[in-house]
Amino acid sequence: MEFSVLTVNPAKVETACLVVPLFQDGDLLSAAAKLDDASERLIAQLVERGDFTPELANVQLIPFAPGLAAERLLLVGLGKRETFNEGALRKALDGAFTALAKLPVDGAAVAFADAEVEDRDTAWNAQMTLEAATRAVYRFTECKSTQPTLPQLRKIELLVSEANQADGAKAGARIGAALGDGVNLARTLGNLPGNICTPTYLANQAETLAGESAGSLTVEILDEAELEALGAHSLLAVGRGSAEPSKLIVMKYQGADDAEESPHVLVGKGITFDTGGISLKAGAGMDEMKFDMCGAASVFGTMKSLIALKPKLNVVAIVASAENMPDGRAIKPGDIVTTLKGLTVEILNTDAEGRLVLCDALTYAERFEPASVVDIATLTGACVIALGDHASGLFSNDDDLALDLLEAGEASWDRAWHMPLWDDYQQQLDSNFADLANIGGRPAGAVTAACFLSRFADMYPWAHLDIAGTGWDSGKQKGASGRPVGLLTRYLLDRESELVVTPEA
Repeated sequence: MEFSVLTVNPAKVETACLVVPLFQDGDLLSAAAKLDDASERLIAQLVERGDFTPELANVQLIPFAPGLAAERLLLVGLGKRETFNEGALRKALDGAFTALAKLPVDGAAVAFADAEVEDRDTAWNAQMTLEAATRAVYRFTECKSTQPTLPQLRKIELLVSEANQADGAKAGARIGAALGDGVNLARTLGNLPGNICTPTYLANQAETLAGESAGSLTVEILDEAELEALGAHSLLAVGRGSAEPSKLIVMKYQGADDAEESPHVLVGKGITFDTGGISLKAGAGMDEMKFDMCGAASVFGTMKSLIALKPKLNVVAIVASAENMPDGRAIKPGDIVTTLKGLTVEILNTDAEGRLVLCDALTYAERFEPASVVDIATLTGACVIALGDHASGLFSNDDDLALDLLEAGEASWDRAWHMPLWDDYQQQLDSNFADLANIGGRPAGAVTAACFLSRFADMYPWAHLDIAGTGWDSGKQKGASGRPVGLLTRYLLDRESELVVTPEA
């Protein structure tokens, strides 16, 4: 998405469509007031007569506005001023750009800078605006035989009232556009069917990203023979029943001035299709198990954002990818496998496979001596029951890391909720025959899954994001969400700012 920042009077902006936000209290924001004056109170009259009610995310297209240089006006409701917050702005922007994407326009001017959220600056507002615009024009068309009509919207002009806001708006818009592109890549990878998006396909996508990175991203792909030699028997066990070979995909982003700077590591669950294996899932809704690699997809999306933004820090992305299928070679309930860490695991349910690939990836992460490790996985239905589709479940062995991730989620409006990781739950993973079992029973299923992973993440600050409820949408709007690319990108950008040392005066 192309963008520019203007500080001119909005009434004089020549554009195919000018987007104007309004609160319900009738007190017009600065841009709206200038437009109202230039158009003989057009906006105020529409509100006063009840032709437009500025309820949150409500939109009204005005196809012709006398006295204005813009061809069209799009009014957008912000709801009540006293309840306006980050989430309300996000909904208003989504409503605005969803409407814009349906219009025959390739560009628009947006006057959302006046819609200020408490404790958020112009840069943040611009970031949210460009991200929303980029997400709104996304369409999944890769598998359509006839290409549908796509949105023409490609250019956004951000209007700010003061010249000193311009630099912040440009910086924020740059982040928002890159973040939106990362979200959309994650959505595409998640939406692809399992017969296309295989572990090998993901490996090829990593190579493609490296080719786009101008040398900042390098890739290493470990195949099954290399994983066998390494001792990653748990990861390999999951893919044993599939004709698709398993992969461990490692992407290294080198951005720090110091090449030896400890990297932050992202680990993504890349189960490209999950039948449940021998513990076969019910048939209804099984098509959605192509989304079981949305954790990996979010890692790819985050790396795409990073190579566009070029932050000065080091990041390693590890994707453990396999397909979980039931054939004669597949693992069975009661089997015992040896992990890369050397711990043995009794497999009580082959449908709890995500933790089996992640545990080897978490052990592999130790070699990088990481500053932090965050794994992302569509891990448990129990997390969906606990949190629904609003918040990702966050578990961590480090309170500072957990707080950093929570703050990043709030700043990006890609929220998570801190869940317990107490030792009390660990006993549910006891096994009579191995070091631990891969499930801990029905009670606290999301917690015991995180407890399992914690056994393999004891050498560094670690957090686990369970995105089973947030990684995709079901029903009529079925599709990958691209979450938590926003949270992860914001978290990493915040780590970059911590590395910046202010010189002494």
